Amino acid sequence: MSRYDDGGYEGFYQVPDIVKQWAHYFYRHIRERNIPEIQSMYEISFLKLSDRYYKSSPWPEVSHIAEVVDHDHVFCLLYKEMYFRHLYARCQPTLRDRCDSWDNYCDLFGLLLTSNVNMQLPNIWLWDMIDEFLYQFQSFCQYRGKVQSMSPEEIDNLKKVTDKVWNIVEVLNILQALVDKSGIVAELEGDGGARLCSLEGYYPQSSNVLRMLGYFSLTGLLRVHCLVGDYVTGLKAIYPLNLHERTHLFTPRIPGAHITLFYYGGFSYLMQRRYLDAARCFNAVLLYIYRVKGAHRSSPQFEQILKKNEQMYALLAICLALCPAAAKSLDENVLMQLRERQSDNMAAMGRGDIDVYDSLFRDACPKFVTSTPPAYDQATTNTNQLAFRAQLNSFLLEVRSQQTLPQLKQYLLLYSSIALARLAALMDVEEGALRQQLICLKGKQRQLKWDGGKDMTAGTWTVASDLEFHIDVDPESGREMVMVSDTLQVATYAPFLAHHIARFEEIIRDLSLPPPVPVVPAPAAAAAVRA
Repeated sequence: MSRYDDGGYEGFYQVPDIVKQWAHYFYRHIRERNIPEIQSMYEISFLKLSDRYYKSSPWPEVSHIAEVVDHDHVFCLLYKEMYFRHLYARCQPTLRDRCDSWDNYCDLFGLLLTSNVNMQLPNIWLWDMIDEFLYQFQSFCQYRGKVQSMSPEEIDNLKKVTDKVWNIVEVLNILQALVDKSGIVAELEGDGGARLCSLEGYYPQSSNVLRMLGYFSLTGLLRVHCLVGDYVTGLKAIYPLNLHERTHLFTPRIPGAHITLFYYGGFSYLMQRRYLDAARCFNAVLLYIYRVKGAHRSSPQFEQILKKNEQMYALLAICLALCPAAAKSLDENVLMQLRERQSDNMAAMGRGDIDVYDSLFRDACPKFVTSTPPAYDQATTNTNQLAFRAQLNSFLLEVRSQQTLPQLKQYLLLYSSIALARLAALMDVEEGALRQQLICLKGKQRQLKWDGGKDMTAGTWTVASDLEFHIDVDPESGREMVMVSDTLQVATYAPFLAHHIARFEEIIRDLSLPPPVPVVPAPAAAAAVRA
């Protein structure tokens, strides 16, 4: 018996034979550690069967396929993980569904943490587990915030489970337990991830499951801390991953993981007023998307990749509006794309238009969540907006503190020296107010910049500006003068040429590689399932 059928009421549920075959061969390939076949059935066959039989309905519950997989406990947990992910994507999950999915994740991760599960799974699936786990956490936080639209019965049911499921402390504990149990931090400290990358995450004669879940949980910790506005802790959580030295980062092999890592890392830097580091992060990942998006046009994640691409261009435009010196670190392709997408917005932000900052931040920021549930008996509005409003107000407060600085900087660029009184008259402000603006400009030009250490929150204070000035007294007239010195350096083309020579050599090297070895054809029955 099942609560799902074509008529929407309980009745006998018939599972198509091809779905049973898929489950049987999927189970068999997992038992045999056949990674190519597992990945094919996970990424291709599952989606094809979903479109054919379950386009707007859930997959069969685990009880309907348990017999064809020998009632294997581990496989049933893995199947349920995919079942709930499909349900979230194609249907509207109920509170019961959200609770059941939480219980399944707890059972699955608990089993992996306490047992010696000797199996190999595709790394893309392991990333999807962490990504979906956090998406469902986010979804539950958004769901419980809409109290004003719930019936009294729904609110009562939510009260009963609100401290038991999708609790942020439990979510963080699970992620940290995966990191600790996997031993991934010690491994990365040893060689920076060189062996992990060379073996593509699949170590001979051992399981990759816990190791890669631990690796991806580092990014998960950054994401959760960023969602609640704790940006410093978020950047500390990704140790020892290095956003600025990417030689042995494993995430580029999994586009979703790589984009997530740099999106939340760059946003964390942005909210800490570290615009040079934020721009460097966004530049790296936007270049990555520029190179790989063509290969993922048929991927289910392609729309999400494009969305994150646009969001990060918006965030990069904000970085350059608040810190024009950050443009020096951008690749010419990124700079060209940025101008095509955001030139009007950047001009408006250069004039101090707060509405443009507001609009770009709304479109590009994460969906923030509150770490505690709402007061169900008193909530009359959507409490999801509280977390967003707090972060938006914090950001706009920083923007408003710099609102008059672009005009001041434009005047300073016109002079090598100017009397303080004359500059105040040009800007139509009192001399005391002008001194405050000059001090503010001086302070905003200084920011922390990553200094090469392993700690992503560390750095050295640097001047991020092409303009240097100080106030002095003219010995002849006794007037206060603003002395301006241009710090722009003469452009050299050697780094530009070296960069393109290196890229050209990479292209030549890739073209000279031997053709890939053809994949061994799958067994006939498995091929029939994928057809």
